[in-house]
Amino acid sequence: MKGNQNAFNQLYNHHVDQLFRFLHQFSKNRQEVQDWTQRAFIKAFSKLNSFKLESRFKTWLFTIGLNEMRSDRRSGPEFIEFPETFSESEFTQPDAEEAEFDNWIIAKDAIRTLTPDKRMILLLHVAEGYSHQEIGEILSIQEGTSRIILHRAKKELRQKVNHG
Repeated sequence: MKGNQNAFNQLYNHHVDQLFRFLHQFSKNRQEVQDWTQRAFIKAFSKLNSFKLESRFKTWLFTIGLNEMRSDRRSGPEFIEFPETFSESEFTQPDAEEAEFDNWIIAKDAIRTLTPDKRMILLLHVAEGYSHQEIGEILSIQEGTSRIILHRAKKELRQKVNHG
């Protein structure tokens, strides 16, 4: 048992920040995200014997984390959007770094307006580097469905960013 705990501690230390950052995209409430992350690891530890080596541990863990988030969301409001607004008066003449920062703010705001499914697939693919096959496993959808939703999410983002 002690060896299992040490191994699981290593898995925890390796994946906790990644899972937290990913789940934080769905809530501005840090405590809520910490709860989802903690519950995901508790469930993963208690069900470690059911983990199949057919997928990566990270994929399995993200699936559990998403299910924790979804479970909470079913009983509450759909998804909380992050109200971050910035006035032009907060910025002086932009240099290259500030212009890049402005573009990042616009992109983040546009991502937040996506539906939860589009946001999940976009973040899993672009930010976390999952393949469409892995996304299909995580979300229990077909690989082709993941591709289509990602395509639609990117198209929607381009329209939002270009038409501000």
